[in-house]
Amino acid sequence: RSRDRFWAGEQDAIDTLHTVLSVLSRLIAPLLPLVADDIHRGLHGDDAASVHLSDWPLPDELPADDELVSTMDLVRDVCSATLSVRKAHQRRVRLPLQSVTVASTDAERLADFADVIADEVNVRHVELTDDVASVAEERLQLVPARLGPRLGKDVQQVIKAHKAGDWTVDGDRVVVGGVELRPDEYSLELVAEGDQASAGLSSHAGVVALDIEVTDELEREGRARDLVRLVQQARRDAGLDVSDRIELAITADSSWEPVIEAHRGLIGAETLAEAVTAAFDDSLAEPSVAVAPLR
Repeated sequence: RSRDRFWAGEQDAIDTLHTVLSVLSRLIAPLLPLVADDIHRGLHGDDAASVHLSDWPLPDELPADDELVSTMDLVRDVCSATLSVRKAHQRRVRLPLQSVTVASTDAERLADFADVIADEVNVRHVELTDDVASVAEERLQLVPARLGPRLGKDVQQVIKAHKAGDWTVDGDRVVVGGVELRPDEYSLELVAEGDQASAGLSSHAGVVALDIEVTDELEREGRARDLVRLVQQARRDAGLDVSDRIELAITADSSWEPVIEAHRGLIGAETLAEAVTAAFDDSLAEPSVAVAPLR
């Protein structure tokens, strides 16, 4: 996730990585003495004292921000839930989608990380709301295998009451048809209204609703990103360095022409291609690419 920050030479990113590697080299020194010393000298110079003469790292050396860690856990939860919706509805990750709505009582904590979420789950817009009720409704699921042994024949009464909507939730107390349930006898989940493509966040913290409609424009960008993956693999196969600039030649059937013309800049920027040429041959089943380093 930090690759672009390193490319841009962002000092905060570089300092953080340096700190992590410095602490790591000291922690692993007793177990990997030569490797640890090599990392340490790479960070501090060949004239630096051995890592084995350094002080053991202490927790007090590192800043702690429990609120930031908690917020990032929520960001990861949102991304994981959204990606699960993508998978369930067969929307590959390289295919951009229009938007995702995140409904959570903690939504305002995500405002500074909306761009991170959008990039990670490949959507153009992230909409945040703390009004969960406007997006989703709470649904109760019974666990008959747990209810049966305790309630016996009365379990059918509870199941009928549940289907009729005769149930209430008050904090941790769930009552169905006048019968209070134990925690292992039910589950609660948030489901987006109107049967939108959705998934609940862990710990019942909220719900994500994903717009899964694929327009022609989105499909073209998704295919362009598929081409980028193909070019990146060709770069690796050719043994090119990650910073090598290239000339790129693409051969594909004519259905790829609008894709390449619309996203030539994206393909070039993502693959470090200074020149992108394309030829079209309808006899080809799959596109092929040729990369050549710039001299």
